[in-house]
Amino acid sequence: MIKNYVTGFPRIGEQRELKKALEEFWSGKCELKELENVAKELRARHIKYQDEAKIDLISVNDFSFYDIMLDNMITFGAIPARFRELNASEQYFAMARGNKNAVAMEMTKWFNTNYHYIVPEVTNDVKFSLNPDKIINEYKEAKALTSKKLKINLVGPITFLALSKGGFTSNPLDRLDELVEKYTELLKEISKLDDELIVQIDEPIFVTDRAAGLVKFIVPTYEKLTSAASNIKIIFMTYFEHATEAVKEVVKTKIWGVGLDFVHASCQQEALEVLKNSDKVLFAGLIDGRNVWKANLDKKLEIASKIKSIIPLDRLVIGTSCSLLHVPFTLKYEEKLNPEIKNWLSFAVEKLAEVRVLANLVHEKELCEIGNEIYKSNKEAALTRATSKLINDEAVQKRVSNLTKFERDTPYEERIVIQRKELDYGILPTTTIGSFPQTTELRQVRNAYKKGLISKEAYEKDIKTYIDECVAFQEEVGLDVLVHGEPERNDMVEYFGEQLNGYAFSQNGWVQSYGSRCVKPPLLFGDVSRPKPMTVEWITYAQSKTQKIMKGMLTGPITIMNWSFVRDDKPRGEIAKELALAIYDEIDDLQNAGIKIIQVDEAAFKEGYPLRKENISAYEKFAVDCFKLSVSAAKASTQIHTHMCYSEFNDIIKTIEAMDADVISIETARSGNELLKIFKEVGYKQEVGPGVYDIHSPRIPSVEEIVKQINDLLLVLPKEQLWINPDCGLKTRKWEEVKPSLKNMVEAVKIVRG
Repeated sequence: MIKNYVTGFPRIGEQRELKKALEEFWSGKCELKELENVAKELRARHIKYQDEAKIDLISVNDFSFYDIMLDNMITFGAIPARFRELNASEQYFAMARGNKNAVAMEMTKWFNTNYHYIVPEVTNDVKFSLNPDKIINEYKEAKALTSKKLKINLVGPITFLALSKGGFTSNPLDRLDELVEKYTELLKEISKLDDELIVQIDEPIFVTDRAAGLVKFIVPTYEKLTSAASNIKIIFMTYFEHATEAVKEVVKTKIWGVGLDFVHASCQQEALEVLKNSDKVLFAGLIDGRNVWKANLDKKLEIASKIKSIIPLDRLVIGTSCSLLHVPFTLKYEEKLNPEIKNWLSFAVEKLAEVRVLANLVHEKELCEIGNEIYKSNKEAALTRATSKLINDEAVQKRVSNLTKFERDTPYEERIVIQRKELDYGILPTTTIGSFPQTTELRQVRNAYKKGLISKEAYEKDIKTYIDECVAFQEEVGLDVLVHGEPERNDMVEYFGEQLNGYAFSQNGWVQSYGSRCVKPPLLFGDVSRPKPMTVEWITYAQSKTQKIMKGMLTGPITIMNWSFVRDDKPRGEIAKELALAIYDEIDDLQNAGIKIIQVDEAAFKEGYPLRKENISAYEKFAVDCFKLSVSAAKASTQIHTHMCYSEFNDIIKTIEAMDADVISIETARSGNELLKIFKEVGYKQEVGPGVYDIHSPRIPSVEEIVKQINDLLLVLPKEQLWINPDCGLKTRKWEEVKPSLKNMVEAVKIVRG
């Protein structure tokens, strides 16, 4: 009997082995075969971890070299025309990263997480086909490594098309019948792999408000899929919110199981009542797959008891709320964390044990000695977190409770007149988003200083040298508003977290953001405050090296919160206020030190949005209030910029307007002007910096290409309202890509101005 499962497992490796192998392959330092060998070793190790943890149902096909949605495109032949002539290995990475002849495919956030997926392009000229080799090979590989039951993970056809882009005359969902035919062919093909096969089909689109318009597709789609092969059991998997509308339709089909999230969904009662009168197996996601705190197993048992009162035990399987892709790999390399804080944590490998113990408790199976230890440890962690002196700061709590002011004193229409006069930046001012390449040498300097291998004086000398070079290059190329390049920063959130009270940091808590890009979110465990200035020293040093305007660079409170692993014992709105006050203090110090433009990045503002409309207004209220609180220290003459990336703004444009930033820079390089048009349609009055080239691709845009892009922008917004910049920070790029790209950007602006 299957009692437990894991929705999916991290793939980057416990020490980022896949990241390192990918980057060596891309730089030509290793062959494809060597990359494939690393991947094979990782898959084997990950199966071993799950096998040893006694996970009953282990995932296959949750591994990817870049992104699962991209893998789905390859499996079903959804290849854009510009990549079709390439061979298989070139095609895959060109679709993700672009090449000298073709722009990469668009990338955006996976629902409300910090993981990015490649957006499929399902235009009329796409002809679906089937390539099942990856799935078949990885199943056979796993079968040889474990005697446990395997399940094949697939992105569902409705979710795949609902998240795709079409052409001007095509709606991807119009192609559903064609795509389902290929899914049916796939199921028939893989049914030969085993006497009984379990397939998890992920349909998270049904946890969003789009479910109401998409549920009509469920019965016809899954009637075909469940009829494909008699020996296949299909799990209809959802996560991140409730999927009540979908459950009502799924029970009409021959689906074997339904996966529901009992961590992030506020209510699943209605769905449970629907499932009660069916024969469906419930895959109950009770262990949090998106946060790092140990599960309070007693509270989980309370939820499970309510489920058991409705769903019989023989139809109940306990697992993770979503894939463990969203949490770090393991705690075993964490040697420097405060032991008290470390005892509150559980990463992916540790969550496997929590799944097993909770499942045994729910199924009333006696715990083994290790299980008893885990249960006892989790119980103690819940108690110490509630009472620890590390968490509570009365001064912070008092300051938050006394808040009354949440916005700037001067309205935008008056501020912008003052700013344009004092800053004198002219038409189509050029700038960058903030960061410059994080070179190997730069990382080595930071690491050496952190480990005590070099002195503070030596470290600061190297950082200042890098800043000098950044300033000199920007002046040479002719940028109007400069940045210091952020050489002292490891990450746009971690850097600030390291200087705030209430934060802790892992050594190896890496999480995949996209492809080889990994982030190490800090651990926000207690009340937050800023003991001293965080950026003033470096920004003012950079300003002393130029007569041009030097832009101060900060990360906004909502992004710091959304890109941290946040304590789950306090409302997020209160936590955001604490962070906003820290940024408020920093802005005040910067402007008093002579910095005239300050950028407060809110790259993750949209990412934090609830997936259901009924929860959005509460989030928007505290998110906007906290951004405005953070910048309310700024004088009328201090220009506040913000940056947002990889977001659909159509539904939140009024909220962006309410944030009241003086300038917003956004990503439009991959998505064209469609994103920008909404700013015109609503009469957005503040200034806008649409990205004129894509920094997530190594290709160098030509002057002519950027001239066309700028002219296209001018069809949408007037020249007085536009800034010109890349679409995001440049830290992941190489100098040999950055220098010619920025030179071409400035040259293009000169041509357009002329």
